[in-house]
Amino acid sequence: MSVIEIQPGGWIWVKREYFLPALVESSSNGVLTLSIDNDEVVKVNSNDLTTDKYAIMHNTSVDGVEDMASLGDLHEGSILNNLKIRYFKNEIYTYIGSILVAVNPYKPISGLYSNENLEKYSKLFIGDDKPHIYAIANEAFRNIWKSGETQCVLISGESGAGKTESTKMILDFLSTMSAKNNDGQKSLVSSRILSSSPILEAFGNAKTVYNHNSSRFGKFIQLYFSEEGNIIGGNISHYLLEKNRTVGQNPSERNYHIFYQLLLGVAEPLRSKLHLGDPKNFRYVSEAGCVRDPNLEESSPTVRQMTRVN
Repeated sequence: MSVIEIQPGGWIWVKREYFLPALVESSSNGVLTLSIDNDEVVKVNSNDLTTDKYAIMHNTSVDGVEDMASLGDLHEGSILNNLKIRYFKNEIYTYIGSILVAVNPYKPISGLYSNENLEKYSKLFIGDDKPHIYAIANEAFRNIWKSGETQCVLISGESGAGKTESTKMILDFLSTMSAKNNDGQKSLVSSRILSSSPILEAFGNAKTVYNHNSSRFGKFIQLYFSEEGNIIGGNISHYLLEKNRTVGQNPSERNYHIFYQLLLGVAEPLRSKLHLGDPKNFRYVSEAGCVRDPNLEESSPTVRQMTRVN
């Protein structure tokens, strides 16, 4: 067990439940002042800075990297620290090789999904530019013809991580690429697939404590391309719907959006025709104590979208 030598201004890892980054603020009379990432400041005797409790931080972990496969320190702490560094720079995407990690910013980032960005990434390979979901979509699109085999993009994450929005971004990219091969016109199939998203969300998404628009089901979307690169067909399968939510919700949560869109967003005469009334009169949509949510639009677009997709 050896002692670590570090100067003020240097970074080290502190071993706790997992490694935490710490900045050496100062050194005086053999005592180091460490500012740990969890807002904790500690003083450590330089002789106690042993390798069983501390570790020198590699340069790649100080400023962060775009591809975590290149991190000099590879452990849970270095991964979390790298994502945090990039997050505060509004760099929400990070690679691990060909895997993309996305951190939900919970705010718009100007230009991130612009037409210019989409066009740029359609001409690049993974790693040619900053990490982006368009790069993943483009890789899958190119590999259909490069390998001649079916491609798959798997999107996973906890509630509120941004899976639904990521799916929309990939579908929008593929639809735009398809339109390029069809004189700039998006096919009817791709338009209907994109239009189906609000319908699926209405019947399968709900407000939870952590997420105002949480998907309570899984989706498997298949797209079929012609040899020219046009989308000529598609299929959406849903599974594992949280059925018990229809009859009971946790406090401050809601039932599925469709019930509130019908009760609060439908105008006359359809409202009367369907015998709809005040949501508070229906136990299944009011017993959890949350009927209205200012973060959600109750004027339902669902009926309009159902008309578009027939």
